[in-house]
Amino acid sequence: MWGSRRNRDGAQVTCIACGDSVARSDAREYDKHGDRWNREDKEFEFFCKHCYRDLCHQPRDGLESLLVESRAGHSDREEFIATFYDLLADHGDSPEGRES
Repeated sequence: MWGSRRNRDGAQVTCIACGDSVARSDAREYDKHGDRWNREDKEFEFFCKHCYRDLCHQPRDGLESLLVESRAGHSDREEFIATFYDLLADHGDSPEGRES
């Protein structure tokens, strides 16, 4: 009925963590919105298996939108951290109360 998930025409994908090019069959999908089961109108990014194993697999509800709102990657470090902390406080989550 469905084609084999392991056979993706030998397509190569790039790991978003290390930049290595790997076979699609040797990669893990990453959905930055945290819902990889809803597949409509999405383009997935990929991790190689090694980088995927190194990921923290804890819930991250709202993290991606918080990073975007904090201008991660678009502002300098100090500005990003200040904005991120302010947004955490606005959302009722205090970074000081977290364990490292």
